[in-house]
Amino acid sequence: MAGSDAPARLWGGRFEGAPDAIVERLNNSFAFDCRLWPDDIEAGIAHAEMLGATGIIAAEEAERIASEMRRMAADLEAGRARLDPRSEDVHTAVEALLRERIGPLAGKLHTARSRNDQVATDLRMYLKRAKARAEAGLRDLQRALVETAERHPAAIMPGYTHLQHAQPVLLSHHLLAYYWMFARDRGRLEDWLERADEMPLGCGAIAGTGFSIDRHMVARKLGFSRLCANSMDAVSDRDFVIEFLSAAALTMVHCSRLGEELILWSSPEFGFVTLADAVTTGSSIMPQKKNPDVAELARGKAGRVIGDLVALLTTLKGLPLTYNKDLQEDKEALFDATDTLEAVLPALALAVRTAEFDLERMRRATDGDFSTATDLADALVRHGMPFREAHAVVGRLVRTCIGKGLRLEQLTAAEISELAPEIGPDVAPDLTSAGSVAARSAPGGTSPDAVADQLRLAREALEG
Repeated sequence: MAGSDAPARLWGGRFEGAPDAIVERLNNSFAFDCRLWPDDIEAGIAHAEMLGATGIIAAEEAERIASEMRRMAADLEAGRARLDPRSEDVHTAVEALLRERIGPLAGKLHTARSRNDQVATDLRMYLKRAKARAEAGLRDLQRALVETAERHPAAIMPGYTHLQHAQPVLLSHHLLAYYWMFARDRGRLEDWLERADEMPLGCGAIAGTGFSIDRHMVARKLGFSRLCANSMDAVSDRDFVIEFLSAAALTMVHCSRLGEELILWSSPEFGFVTLADAVTTGSSIMPQKKNPDVAELARGKAGRVIGDLVALLTTLKGLPLTYNKDLQEDKEALFDATDTLEAVLPALALAVRTAEFDLERMRRATDGDFSTATDLADALVRHGMPFREAHAVVGRLVRTCIGKGLRLEQLTAAEISELAPEIGPDVAPDLTSAGSVAARSAPGGTSPDAVADQLRLAREALEG
């Protein structure tokens, strides 16, 4: 920690007095932006080396700064050093620790940069790493869905619209629907990187710098593909944060939808799945309870990430160019969203992997539910009847069967013709749930062959 009792500041010469303690508390961001220290140090090393290479500071001074910052990073990582928590922000804390170690020379590091371009660079670096972690979590969740689908290639269940039985589908087909949702989420992260991978450092506070810096050198060292083209945009832009939050919010919406289905399916009314003890908890008063906590938290935490996105959109909408202190509010929302993704994705993957499905109960749920009525209407169309007429004929037949307590899939062709004379006895489709599933063989359908094609595509994408 710094030797002085007063917290270090990167400003103050123009002021006679210090901010009031109330303002200090309001202004301080170290409590949440301290997690940016690895990025701040890495960017500082690259900046110092560039200052030395361009002769803006002496090469030996640049080397001493860079070497000490590498030691600082190792010491902070190992717990041998810590940043002063009284610092105004992480940038102040890093420079204060460097000054404690090498004295006034530390002040040369801030040549040709500002906290404005510093924080914009640190945030992009942090988010590029967070993107990689989120992508890995999504990939593992996709893998869990594929593995579970492969374990149950022929299991039949009701497919729902309006939460009412619609048509029979394969469980594997249902699970793979989420695979493709999460594939789009990964795609959005890749799209995000295409726009976010540009470096603000060197843009200064607002207008650039008068020093002959080499921004391209710094960008190469930090792994950026290009430079921010406009210094004013560079220091005030938070589109890259909002886009990441948008992708995170939609990912969490998909997690919430999957969680909701696991919650429904694990209830006694459905009884389709038993969730493992590893992803459930009990009740403090009701001994029999097994609560689907992971699924519920996936659903509940979607709301906070959506809130993070809305909060930053609201913050940004009224800001004039360029940097304003309001932008300090970007970090808590961003860190909350990244932390939530990193907690939810692996937990949901575990819930999917360890789920035990009651395949017979799922299949029996389609008995007598008239979910193969569309197959009968399709059969009438194949015999020349317009679909709208076929729809009405089969609808009346369903009403008759309900009134008589009959199951559509148990009727013979002759019995169907007797109940609905418009349907000839030669119209005899397989009205079992298995027959219905098998008939849906077009690409993207729920037949075993179509789902096998999906699984092949999913596996190829995961391993590609």
